[in-house]
Amino acid sequence: MIYLYTVVAAAAVPLLNNFFPILRHNYSVWLVPVLFLGILAGLIIIHLTTFVLAGYAVNLKKPQKGVSGFYRGLVKTTLPMLFSLLRVKVETTGTDKVSGVYPAMLVCNHLNNIDPAVILKELPQLRLGFIGKKEIYTEMPFVARYMHKLNCLPIDRENNREAAKTIIEAIRLIKDKTVSIGIFPEGYTSLDGKFQPFRNGAFKIATKAVCPIVVCTLVGTPQAVKNLFRHKSTIYFDVIEVIPAEEVSGMTTAEISERVHAEMQANIDKREAQLCSKK
Repeated sequence: MIYLYTVVAAAAVPLLNNFFPILRHNYSVWLVPVLFLGILAGLIIIHLTTFVLAGYAVNLKKPQKGVSGFYRGLVKTTLPMLFSLLRVKVETTGTDKVSGVYPAMLVCNHLNNIDPAVILKELPQLRLGFIGKKEIYTEMPFVARYMHKLNCLPIDRENNREAAKTIIEAIRLIKDKTVSIGIFPEGYTSLDGKFQPFRNGAFKIATKAVCPIVVCTLVGTPQAVKNLFRHKSTIYFDVIEVIPAEEVSGMTTAEISERVHAEMQANIDKREAQLCSKK
């Protein structure tokens, strides 16, 4: 979207010249770039203001029925802009593997609170709704509002009965083809940056919904957050494979968990080794 706004700002200057003599004075040499940057900044500010106001307009007490095209569109256009402004680059591989895959369950390792934003940015075609800890709704109310509109589900990890209700709702959303579901089977963000064991129960969503599993890894999100506003950072997002629904239906949650964990660990090790060799 920021590139579109750049084109609009560039086109606006000669358009304005039809009404005002912008290009006919000695000071045009500095007036033109000032106008261009001013228009570009204005467009970005209007977009971000719309994003914020739309978020605060969400009523968390009103159940989200179906898919909100407006809010998904806002997220799809705003996230790339924010990453560009924050000087965070996402290097992605394997997105071609999810072509035609919908609905699905996506699994990824969890390093930082911005992980879902990276995945939403890189895989908008999956129309993801994440399962996130219920504490988000009190600790990050603005984020919770957008989660609500994106069909995300809060989970109480300390209450098995309530957690089961969340799993059942996730299965329903996939079966109804409302959204794909994204989960972080480690359960928590990794405090030491190391890949943690899985909670096998999370894979019940895929076995009960009989849907494909999109296996992904992230490397570099904590470092990117640490370096915000200081210098450019790179996050590495890899789609390793898509396990077809037919395979999922013939496996137990323990078998899926073991297979997925091994694949993700191998890819994380490979990616981190590549990064170390560049230093």
